[in-house]
Amino acid sequence: WSEGPVAPVLGSLSKLLKKAGSMLVAEIEEKKLEKERVVDESVPPLKLSGLSAQELQELCNELHRKIDVADEARYDMGVKVDKNENEIQSLKQKIIELKGIKKPRLKRVKKTTDDMLGACTETSKLMKADFKANLRTVKKDEDKKEEVTDWRKNVEALSGMEGRKKLFNAGQ
Repeated sequence: WSEGPVAPVLGSLSKLLKKAGSMLVAEIEEKKLEKERVVDESVPPLKLSGLSAQELQELCNELHRKIDVADEARYDMGVKVDKNENEIQSLKQKIIELKGIKKPRLKRVKKTTDDMLGACTETSKLMKADFKANLRTVKKDEDKKEEVTDWRKNVEALSGMEGRKKLFNAGQ
């Protein structure tokens, strides 16, 4: 990177980054000083030394009144912001409703009725022919068929525990 035409570009980029960083730090310091200045103007420093208890209570009451006024102003501004946001949302919704949904333009397909009918009948014929061709053949196992016996003949033999044992052993 240190050789060739790229090196001057990288050097200028690093200089730009350093300059931008220093400007960012200066801007942050400027905002901090501005904030301190505004706070000093709106709230003068308190002088509590040499005040009696009655004067301290009056000072506290005055500060509470100022806090209440500031809270009311903050609340009013919040309500206005919420109202404006709701109004913006409703206006956006109305714009969307007025625009409506754009329907895509349909393309014309040039086919005659004979072509359409021919395509339908050809596919249906193919479907019928393919239907039987795609079926699997299933081999039936005749060895596994169980003999059907009359249940009434074995009622006496299968009753009780002995009969249950015979059924259990036969199932295995």
